[in-house]
Amino acid sequence: MPRVSEAHLAARREQIIDAATRCFLRNGFHQTSMQDVIKEAGLSVGAFYRYFDSKGALIKAIAGEKISIVQATADHLLAQDPAPPLLVVIDDLLRQIDANLTDDGTVRIAVQVWGEAVHDPEFAALVSEIYSRIRRNAVALARRAQEDGQLAADIDPVAIGSAIFGLIQGYILQRVLIGQIDRETYVSGISALLGAGRDDRPPQVTTG
Repeated sequence: MPRVSEAHLAARREQIIDAATRCFLRNGFHQTSMQDVIKEAGLSVGAFYRYFDSKGALIKAIAGEKISIVQATADHLLAQDPAPPLLVVIDDLLRQIDANLTDDGTVRIAVQVWGEAVHDPEFAALVSEIYSRIRRNAVALARRAQEDGQLAADIDPVAIGSAIFGLIQGYILQRVLIGQIDRETYVSGISALLGAGRDDRPPQVTTG
C-alpha cells in the first residue's frame, strides 16, 4: 500500500474540520452528531475516525486554528516598537472577531461551546485551556504597554490583561446574542470609559 503523504493527511483533516464547522453553524453543536459530520465530509466512518474521535476533538481543532490567528495578531502587536496604544491593540483584536462573525464564521460556535462548558467537565477544561492562552496574550500586551510608558509602573498588567480579555468576550456576546453594536462604537465606548474623570484622556482610534 502506498504511503499517504503528509499533504494528503493535512488536506483530509481540513476537509473534516470544514464539514464540522458547517454542521455546527447550521444545526448547533448539541444537535449535531458525529454521523452528521461524517456525512457532511463525505467520508467513511473508518476514514473519519482516523482523525477525530469526538466532537470535543473537533471543537479543539476548530478553536486551535482560530487561536493561531489571534496569536499571530498578538505577536505582530508585541513586535512593534514602540508598542501601539492599547485602544489600537483592542481594535485590532476585535477586527479578528469581526472577520469570523459572519454566518459561516467560527466565532458563533464559541458561544455554543461556552454553554456546553457549564455542565460538561470535558468542555469546561477545553474552554479553560483555550481562553487561558488568549488571556495570557492579553497580559503580555498589557505588560508591553506598561514597559512603553502607557501604563503606570505600579499597575498590575495581569489585571489589565484580564480586563482586555473580558472586553473581547463581551464584544463577542453582544454581537452574537444581541447585535446592534459595531466595532467602532464599542471601541469609542471603551475610550470614553478609560477617559472618564481624567484630564489625560487616551488617544482616539481611527477605525474603518
